[in-house]
Amino acid sequence: MTEAAASLDRALELLAEGRWQQAHEIVQKDESALAAWLHGIVHILEGDLDNAQYWYRKTDRAFPGAAAVSDELAAAREALARRASAGR
Repeated sequence: MTEAAASLDRALELLAEGRWQQAHEIVQKDESALAAWLHGIVHILEGDLDNAQYWYRKTDRAFPGAAAVSDELAAAREALARRASAGR
């Protein structure tokens, strides 16, 4: 796993724990589409849905609404795993 992927994996762990502030510190340093998606999830957890929608638009993903955080985290984890597998 690359350093960037490891950082995003850590951000996912933090988000799953509800620690969006710490996850925000990680994802705002990464310019990848996956980081932008996680950035959107950060703002969902924060309760800033307008900002979350902004980050979802940057990824060309439909904004799922605040109730879908668990599903989004699971989907992001799968996307990160696929990205890591492709990078080997």
